[in-house]
Parts: sequence; structure tokens; C-alpha cells
Amino acid sequence: MLYLFGFERIGVAVSDIYFVDPNPEAGQEGAERGVRLELRRLEPGELKGSIYSARPITVDRPLWRVDLLESVTGTPGSFDRTHHHPSLHGWEPGRRVFDKELSGEPLKWLGERLADLEGVLDAAGVSRDEVSPADVAGLRERAPEIVDTVSRLLGDVRSGTLATVPGDAEGADSVRASWL
Repeated sequence: MLYLFGFERIGVAVSDIYFVDPNPEAGQEGAERGVRLELRRLEPGELKGSIYSARPITVDRPLWRVDLLESVTGTPGSFDRTHHHPSLHGWEPGRRVFDKELSGEPLKWLGERLADLEGVLDAAGVSRDEVSPADVAGLRERAPEIVDTVSRLLGDVRSGTLATVPGDAEGADSVRASWL
């Protein structure tokens, strides 16, 4: 399942994910599942027809990522693999950063960050010029709606509806259902 919230120059993409890290850190072995949220650049394209035609929109490079993950064999609601990537290098995430506040109250933590886009950009080393005032205001206004969407997806993951084991889960690089 993929949800996109678009503003002027940025968007928020939210997706379920089932993931097995092929090179896990100690204590991070085994399958993970949950919800991934990325702050992404939006790039409008040129019209492909008349002035009435639909405008292409590219959901482009990530600026920030949060993974609300749990180990598949762990206790539901533990958020034992929940982390964020405060900075990305092009399309690649930096190392996982585990934060007690994020794991303790992930939806509250997420809502606070979404309401502070400028602070997120500063921490990520991304220029504030990448976003517009409309992006800042729009994300702040829609943060509760985005957090509610994340909460619903987490419920669907826990119920077994989303982020399920891939049919070919034998491989260590299995990823399922993630658009991100």
C-alpha cells in the first residue's frame, strides 16, 4: 500500500514494508516489517498534450526517512527495530539511528517532526531552499492526517494484511510491498 501526500515542492510517501537486511548489524538479524515514511522531492513535468492534459509529477529523491519497524519474531508494538535516517546521500540512506523517544512514542515523535519541516531539513543537512513556505505550512497542517495514515498502516501490518512474507522469502534480500 502506498500513500502520497503532495505539497508544492515536497511530498510525503508512506508505505508498508517487509524487509530482511542482507548485512545486519549485531542484534538486527531476521525479518522486519512495518511502515516506511519518506520526505521526497516532487518534480512537475511538462504537459504532454493540451493545456487541459494531466501534468506528469515525479516523486523524486528522498530527503529524510523514518522506518517504524518491528522484528517479525518480536512482540507486536515493541518498535524494536524502529529508527530513522536523519540524512541521506543521494538515494542511499545513512546509517540507522535509533532514538528512545522514537521507539517509545513513534507516532508522537513523527508528528512533531512533520510539524517542524525546517528542523528536519536542518538536521538532514538539506537546504531550506529545497522547500517553499507552502510546503512548510502544508506539511504542518497535514501532519495529523499523515500520522493517522501511518497508524492505520501499522494496524494493517499487525493484523497480517500488509507487509507479509514474500513468496520467495528464501533469499536474504527479500523485500515486499514497499514502494519506497
